Amino acid sequence: MSFYVYMLHTTNNYKKRTYVGYTNNLDKRLEKHNSNKGAKSTKGYKWKIIYKKKFTSKNDALSYEYKLKNNKKKRFYILKKNEEKKS
Repeated sequence: MSFYVYMLHTTNNYKKRTYVGYTNNLDKRLEKHNSNKGAKSTKGYKWKIIYKKKFTSKNDALSYEYKLKNNKKKRFYILKKNEEKKS
């Protein structure tokens, strides 16, 4: 089984927010976030996946998720890289 650490970004430019999480089913998890059934902090927003990394072990995924959640520089880098792709 594969596990993913992902980073979401709000789709509207009204309030830019990011969220980091982990799952074993990206499509289903994104659907939950966008239907207000995901994490409490994601409710009320529409999201898109801007980053994902695949792991074969749940422990490795959880460890990386923790590191990414707490690394503001890396999150900002991912966000900027994603915005550059759109241009």
